[in-house]
Amino acid sequence: MWATPWLTLIIQVSTTYSFCNYGKESDWSNSIIYQIYPRSFKDSDNDGIGDLRGITSKLEHIVDIGADTLYLSPIYPSPMKDFGYDVLNYTDIAEEYGTLDDFDDLAARAKELGLRIVLDFVPNHSSDEHEWFRKSIERIPPYDNYYIWQDAKHDSNGERIPPNNWMSFFGGSAWEWNEKRQQYYYHMYLASQPDLNYRSPHVKQEIEDILKFWMERGVDGFRVDSADLLLEDDQLRDEIEEDDTIDDRYWHIKHDYTRDLNQTHDIIGSWRAVLDDFESHYNSSRKLMILEAYVEVPRAMLFYGLGGNPFNFKLLFKVDNNSNASKFKNVIDSWLKAIPNGEIPNWIVGNHDNHRIASRFGRDGNRADLMSMVAMMLPGIVMTYYGDEIGMIDRPFSYEEILDPYGCQAGPEEYHLVARDYERTPFQWDGSVSAGFSNTTNTWLPLHENYKQLNLELQKMSEISHYKVYQALTRLKKSSPVLRCGTTELFATEYVLSIVREIKGQRPVVLLINFSTMPIKIDARSWLDIPDEMEVYIGSVPSGLKSGHKMDMSDLELLGGVSVIFI
Repeated sequence: MWATPWLTLIIQVSTTYSFCNYGKESDWSNSIIYQIYPRSFKDSDNDGIGDLRGITSKLEHIVDIGADTLYLSPIYPSPMKDFGYDVLNYTDIAEEYGTLDDFDDLAARAKELGLRIVLDFVPNHSSDEHEWFRKSIERIPPYDNYYIWQDAKHDSNGERIPPNNWMSFFGGSAWEWNEKRQQYYYHMYLASQPDLNYRSPHVKQEIEDILKFWMERGVDGFRVDSADLLLEDDQLRDEIEEDDTIDDRYWHIKHDYTRDLNQTHDIIGSWRAVLDDFESHYNSSRKLMILEAYVEVPRAMLFYGLGGNPFNFKLLFKVDNNSNASKFKNVIDSWLKAIPNGEIPNWIVGNHDNHRIASRFGRDGNRADLMSMVAMMLPGIVMTYYGDEIGMIDRPFSYEEILDPYGCQAGPEEYHLVARDYERTPFQWDGSVSAGFSNTTNTWLPLHENYKQLNLELQKMSEISHYKVYQALTRLKKSSPVLRCGTTELFATEYVLSIVREIKGQRPVVLLINFSTMPIKIDARSWLDIPDEMEVYIGSVPSGLKSGHKMDMSDLELLGGVSVIFI
């Protein structure tokens, strides 16, 4: 028999953070945003593809789990070569998802239920089948300048070569030759996704009109895709190759001329002005503009000054199942320390481009509640990816099953490193045919085989489940003045992380996480300067702790891998 060890390691203490006075953005300061991947949420017409009517039929679920906003991944008409991120028409709905009338019905029902809607907005590029691009090929003004066209260069043998060494994120040159126009066009992603030219005033006006179109249909905000990629160097300078032995991997080149140019900020600022003008004209609530931008923290913070909220990817990319408590603390600190006064933090713990929480943090979902508990305890916006509230895990895929173009292009040896189908499988509503997602077994992506054991219906009936943990977390975040406006402190040793939220004169709210695989004893009373006795509010599913149970905080034992919130 081994003895449960007492915690004797050096404790790291963060500074005290205070986030409360948010100014214009206060409407969004405590939001819980639920991301829906439309193809995989609910199929209403049994074609195996999720759709808007299906989403409308399940809006009560979003209310039930305590979220206040639904964020829809792209719903626009598209050839679906990148599943909606290749837009054919920015002001309509993809046929497989429904119609504009269906969207209006969804928006009306959402408003009845008190839900806001955020749309995924894809302004960096369109589909090569878009009318704009077809007219650009034909050099029809003003569309001739809607995209980034350049003449070919020629090598020493007179062979045609691209204008420079810029690379596509999906691998290979970012330049594609067009025989009709006899020029190359630039594409950061697939060749079927040509980049728009923001040095054209006509493109700028088109995009502003699109924002207005959707706000007039009831949209409350936008998640701006690829916000750091909107402009490229007008001198077409070659980028610096950091590893010249590998020429087909995007991140082996420094992207000083194709990412995060300073002039991009002018474009973002102009969109904020469009949103502000709409708010003023219609006396509407604050419109959210949250930005996907893969930039370093100091650069990300500049977006706040433009009226945007930069995505915080720290909990997606900087921690994993091997990270200890100190690593978590340092990653969270790095974001909280940087945020300008009066701005809202956000915490992205899962999305359509990354493996699911339960797969990233422990075998078979052992730590499926971990990231939601951390995010809900921290100040600001929380974004949850559909299915994470019930602990869905990645489905294994063979190369032959893969549909994601990123995985397909990587080939059979490396597809598993980049493919995103794993986290995009249909929602597991119940144990019936196709998990209640559809009445057909021929779904666009196959379901995970565990759906009869892991589904929403079963978790609703269980005494303790990921679903019930998530519900408890959202109730606390919405109802507790301490979580709404209290100070935030982080404490860590190698094995134990604590987040303490406090308001003077009120009992604190405390999260403790044991990152060890073994049980551990701590004197949390002395360590955190908290009351002698506290009550368990909620524990992660494997914790074995029941809500309402009072515990001696000076003699506390936590099982390995568990997370517990005390009040």
